[in-house]
Amino acid sequence: MRWSGQRVTATDDALPGLGVAEVAALPGHLRTVRAPEFAGLVFHEVLAKSALNRVPGASSMPFSWTVNPYRGCSHACVYCFARGSHRYLELDTGRDFDSQLVVKVNVAEVLGRELARPSWARARVALGTNTDPYQRAEGRYRLLPGIIAALARSGTPFSILTKGTLLRRDLPQLAEAAERVPVALAMSIAVGDPELQQSIEPGTPSTRARLATIAAARDAGFAPDVFLMPVLPHLTDDPGQLDALLRDIREAGARSVMYGPLHLRSHVKPWFFAWLEREHPELLPSYRSLYPGSASRAPQSYRMALAARIRPLIRKHGLERSSPAPVAAEPEPSAPGEPAPTLF
Repeated sequence: MRWSGQRVTATDDALPGLGVAEVAALPGHLRTVRAPEFAGLVFHEVLAKSALNRVPGASSMPFSWTVNPYRGCSHACVYCFARGSHRYLELDTGRDFDSQLVVKVNVAEVLGRELARPSWARARVALGTNTDPYQRAEGRYRLLPGIIAALARSGTPFSILTKGTLLRRDLPQLAEAAERVPVALAMSIAVGDPELQQSIEPGTPSTRARLATIAAARDAGFAPDVFLMPVLPHLTDDPGQLDALLRDIREAGARSVMYGPLHLRSHVKPWFFAWLEREHPELLPSYRSLYPGSASRAPQSYRMALAARIRPLIRKHGLERSSPAPVAAEPEPSAPGEPAPTLF
């Protein structure tokens, strides 16, 4: 493992309720722990040396810094673009990404020190651009309250993008933070059909629960945005499906919607195609045609057709973005004549 951190001895205690499975089992980390309420998940607790991650200057993201308290994600979304980040840890991008989770237990303290430096210019910070900060582990480790407090205390604007309904726990604190700094919230909702949603995003809260979280954020004084990403060819791109989901999103109180078709990087494609073969084998020929060989993007013809289909529906439901807000996903370059990704 390429984890740089510090060792502890076997006399150190794990968090309450977590059994120590191995102590310093891998170079550079604190301990590996498990809990009965998180069956199938393994938490690798580490001491982070830094919390702020600089976004490359060539990036099109509307922010310069990110914070990722976790690596790996129990949401287990089959299509997740972040799966490749586990290769750096010499873990696989499939089941390991879903179950072998790295927890930066000291991230809030490290972030506070970094934000207190005289050189910190209070640039916008984004959370949720890689793995979800409100995945299930956050219910135990409670890293976000410390991160939110550090950002607000330092006068740093920030955004959160999540699929996690645990966001509701922190809405009072986020509302207080928003009195001091700009705070933007966004919810990721890609699938309206409950059966498909649980098949392709098995570790996530239901779409209904996420819509309720949007409503709660609205009631707390926020104008939450929604990422309708990815749109899955032949699975979620029917106009009737999109219209119904956009209606529900609007009724929940969202401000705007950003959409994007499925993007399959090389380290995601085998995992996604294995799921497709199990669950929807009849679609394999079509997907192989849409994403041949090493291609990661759907062809321009599909992207243009999707734009022509969904943009009028977004407009119909009053969910067009009127002004930038500080959250972003993984944007892709636009093809000629194709609408540029709208970044939150």
